[in-house]
Amino acid sequence: MLSLRKFRLEKLFSCIKHNNVRCQSGGIYEPSYLEGMKSKMPLFDALNIQLKGYNFDVLEYYQKFLHNMLKNMDINVEECWALPAQKMKITTFKPKSEIIHNQYDLKIYERIVQMTDISTTQLPLVIRAIEASLPAGVTVQIRPHEESDEEVRYVPDVELNTLKSELEEMGGPSKTKK
Repeated sequence: MLSLRKFRLEKLFSCIKHNNVRCQSGGIYEPSYLEGMKSKMPLFDALNIQLKGYNFDVLEYYQKFLHNMLKNMDINVEECWALPAQKMKITTFKPKSEIIHNQYDLKIYERIVQMTDISTTQLPLVIRAIEASLPAGVTVQIRPHEESDEEVRYVPDVELNTLKSELEEMGGPSKTKK
C-alpha cells in the first residue's frame, strides 16, 4: 500500500515537473487530467421528484426507499423535504337530492426528493425504476427545480409576522444605543 501511494505521488510530481499544467479561464492553474473527469453527457441541474399520497406511512416509506435507490444508482440526492399537508373536505349527496350522505376529511401529504447533476442517459432509467416501484395511492411528478419550490417549503411564522407589523406601526426599531 505504501508503494502504491509513493507511486501516485511520484506520478503527480512528474506531471508538475514536466509542466503538464494548463491555464483555464479565470487564471486558475489546474492539471490537464481534471478535464477528463468531467461528464461528456449533458447534465440536468436540479430535478425535483414530487410524491403525493393520502397515506402518510406509505409515502414516508416510499420516500426512504427512493432515496436509497437513487444513492445505489450513484445519483446525487441533494435534499429531501416534506411539505405541509393539504386538508380537503369531501361531501357526498344522496342520489337525486341535496341531502348530505357522508362527509370525509382527507389530507394529502407531499414529499420532495431533489436530485442534481443527473445525466440524460440516467434519467430514463430512473423514471422507469420509479414507475416500476410506485406503490398504490402515490402519485409522482418529475420537474425542474424552481424558485417557487423553495418558497412553499417554509411555513411562515404567524406570531413573528404579527410582532413585526406591530413594531412597524409603533415607528420601527429604535436606532439609538444605550
